[in-house]
Amino acid sequence: MVSKMFLILVLVHAFTVVLVEGSVELTLPNDAFDNSLYEDALDPELCDEQIRFIRTNAYLTAFFADAGIRIPKGVLHGNTVEMGNYYQCIGLNQQLPNFELQGKYCTIQVPLNQSFESPLLRDKLNIDPDQLYFDDNTVKILTELNALKTEQIALNQASHQKSLQDSPFSALTLNLGICIPKPCTTRQALNSFLNTDISALGFQYRDNFCRLPNDKPWVPGDTVIVVIFSLIGLITVISTSYDVYQTVILKNDPKTVSVIKRSFSVYTNGRRLMTFSSGPGTIECLDGIRALAMAWVVLGHTFGAEGFWANPIVAYTTWSPTWRSIWVRGAHITVDTFFTLSGFLVVYTTAGKLTGMNLLKNIHLFWLNRLLRMFPLLATVVLWEATYLNHMSDGPYWAAVANRVEVCRAGWWTTLLHIQNYANPSTMCIGQAWYLAIDVQLHIISPIILFWVLLGNKRIAWGALFAGLLAILAASTTYIFIKEFQAVMMSSDAVRQQDYLSNYYINTLTRASPFFVGMVFGYLVKTTKLQMSQLQAVCCWFLALSLSTFIMYTNYPLSKPDWDPNNQVLDNLHNSFLRPSWAMFIGSMIYLCVNGYGGPINWFLSLSFWKIHSRLSYGIYLFHSALQLVVNYTSITPVLFSVGLMTFKFLGHYTLAFIVSFLATLIIDAPCSTLFKLLLGGGPKKPNPEGELESSKKTDIQQLDT
Repeated sequence: MVSKMFLILVLVHAFTVVLVEGSVELTLPNDAFDNSLYEDALDPELCDEQIRFIRTNAYLTAFFADAGIRIPKGVLHGNTVEMGNYYQCIGLNQQLPNFELQGKYCTIQVPLNQSFESPLLRDKLNIDPDQLYFDDNTVKILTELNALKTEQIALNQASHQKSLQDSPFSALTLNLGICIPKPCTTRQALNSFLNTDISALGFQYRDNFCRLPNDKPWVPGDTVIVVIFSLIGLITVISTSYDVYQTVILKNDPKTVSVIKRSFSVYTNGRRLMTFSSGPGTIECLDGIRALAMAWVVLGHTFGAEGFWANPIVAYTTWSPTWRSIWVRGAHITVDTFFTLSGFLVVYTTAGKLTGMNLLKNIHLFWLNRLLRMFPLLATVVLWEATYLNHMSDGPYWAAVANRVEVCRAGWWTTLLHIQNYANPSTMCIGQAWYLAIDVQLHIISPIILFWVLLGNKRIAWGALFAGLLAILAASTTYIFIKEFQAVMMSSDAVRQQDYLSNYYINTLTRASPFFVGMVFGYLVKTTKLQMSQLQAVCCWFLALSLSTFIMYTNYPLSKPDWDPNNQVLDNLHNSFLRPSWAMFIGSMIYLCVNGYGGPINWFLSLSFWKIHSRLSYGIYLFHSALQLVVNYTSITPVLFSVGLMTFKFLGHYTLAFIVSFLATLIIDAPCSTLFKLLLGGGPKKPNPEGELESSKKTDIQQLDT
């Protein structure tokens, strides 16, 4: 056993070293764009020469004007972004007799508050937004939008901004795309095109970034990922060919076919993945709960991950704070569903199968299996986001994707070690992987309770479970009352917002209670059978669904702009007991379904349709966010917000993540899972794929909860 563990650690270490070797050079430099390319291209004399030529050519003059700066459409609806025509601009590359004319796309930030002076003007021209006449409702809406933009700026720049002025227009800044020749700076180009000194006129703006063709350097990590996936593809083809030849063409008994040689077979792994039979002890409703919870995660991120809205007033202030958006704004609670399921399965799959002493003797396997089960796909996504993600597409605001790539190049190791929620909470690689970090941390400490549960004495087990739950509730509640966090995720106070995210939302202490509630229900389902009348069952469902509805709608008054900030006690109580209450709802639903009182709800959650979605939920969770980012920032114009459009985009995002997760699970996760089980002595006992799959599902330590 020791030698097998050593071999596993060597394999994991080898993969990590490959990742490190690529990432070490990735971080020297760490930039996703080649900044020297922009600096080396600057040439003031050549810039003047090219602009003089452009001004004598009507087509080129129209070309640069058409690809560049213009007033955003829908400013009064909150839109401050006009991207120009990114692909038209950088697509210009003409070899002229004296020089090469190459377009360069830049974005600038122009404050709406401007004062102009010119000899042609008799008086100074002031553009003062505060003097514009709008109705009170428009002013109120713009004020709220301005507060939300302040919060977003603070989060994106990972710094605390000073409070903005009271005017709804005081910080209104236009983000404009501009097309200029390659050797020019934006200021020289604007001065030359307009044939005047714009700074002397009083026109003020800030440079944001510039883009040129082929400005994404190919780094060693890109080579690493190409080599790794090429090798995996080659091994997959060989393994599949061997498997098909042995079991289909020669019709050999699967018992005589090497499991290792066909471990990467698409044929065998595909049959396992698509087999939906269930064995004894399987809780069917868990598949539906897990699948729907994951869909809810993707839905919430779909509404929150859009780059730019053409009508942000409608999105942020007309729709978002109303009761109609509760089904989206409450999506954050679904993560506590996964914590609940994780704690539930830790107890349910071990109670009656292991003893407390066996757990202690094999605690290294308990931890190792959990880490290894999550490692292949997690390492794949980390490597992908640190490398090839940057080359998948492009767009005028691709800098957002590049920033994610740079974050992963700098902090990938904290993700693989599951410590990023503490090591680098504001710059996490794979931002949604904070959940995995907390889940692993909870699994590491779970044997403290699990040992007493597995002793076989029910009184001791219940005492340990409730003592653990009460201890974590007392500790987290005390911490929350001391820190006094806000009650909802969105806030106009950037300082409190960042404090909430870093010290509450991704903090193990404040998120642990659903896991412990899940442990209680896991033992309850395992050891206690429920007997009640149909009327009592209906009453239980009414109470459970009422609890879930109450939890959802508590977000509504707390997220209103007029919520009194002095109601800190209510905020603290909300933060302390909202999540364990949701876990109570999930646990009660499972308990009723398992004992035959689920009715149509259990039928719906137990449909075979959910099984494939449940099995792919871990991959969907890891892949969907980066895929959304790529799709959204490939856009060349702000998107008009509507619930119908965003629902349609959710279906597209979920389908794309489903396909990618299916392929990754088939080619990477399933083979690695088979190899890990063989090395740990837990290989399949039955030769047929159906038996192997269900055996894998029922293995407690290797059960994947997400």
